[in-house]
Amino acid sequence: VKQESQEATMKPQDIIREKSSLWIFGYGSLVWKPDFAYRRSKVGHIKGYKRRFWHGDDFYRGDKEKPGRVVTLVEDEDACTWGVAYEVTGSQVEESLRYLNVREVEGGGYVTAMVEFIPREKGQGALSALVYIAASDNPIYLGPAPDREIAAQIAICRGSTGHNAEYLVRLADFMRLCCPEVQDEHLFAIEAALLDILRDCGGIKSPEPKSVLLAAV
Repeated sequence: VKQESQEATMKPQDIIREKSSLWIFGYGSLVWKPDFAYRRSKVGHIKGYKRRFWHGDDFYRGDKEKPGRVVTLVEDEDACTWGVAYEVTGSQVEESLRYLNVREVEGGGYVTAMVEFIPREKGQGALSALVYIAASDNPIYLGPAPDREIAAQIAICRGSTGHNAEYLVRLADFMRLCCPEVQDEHLFAIEAALLDILRDCGGIKSPEPKSVLLAAV
């Protein structure tokens, strides 16, 4: 118990130095595109946070003139967020953190925190995991907006890694394929609004769901 209490007050980088392996929790594009080597992965959830399309992206899924919308976590004691945790070991720890520092911290303005990850698989105990969160004091934080307004913004944005709509659709596909019993109302409402908008504009080709599933198992 004393060790857990100490970890709760330690900085993530201090915990990392003391361990030969680390779990990293992804709840956005990391669920289908981690882009770093890892030993294994587990689908599951964390409690006390809700996923929201409240953060701006002016590089990967948008640009300076038209920032896209990507997800971050907002504290809510009654909520939980589903995603994928990746275990990195040995040299993978430093390599993955160096990569994610560029992708999430320098490029996206996210900061790190340690959370309790609960695997979906029965009989698996909770794990301590590193997560990246963009707070409201971030310069490109966009904040809440009506579902239709968020969807309309996503519909017109594109960045260096692709269309903002692809990001949303892939995340929704992941939830349906890997967590079919979970109803993520915020995510699915924005997806429905986006599909209505795109249908009026001629539609969009959805990514192959199978590729999302393979990346998360």
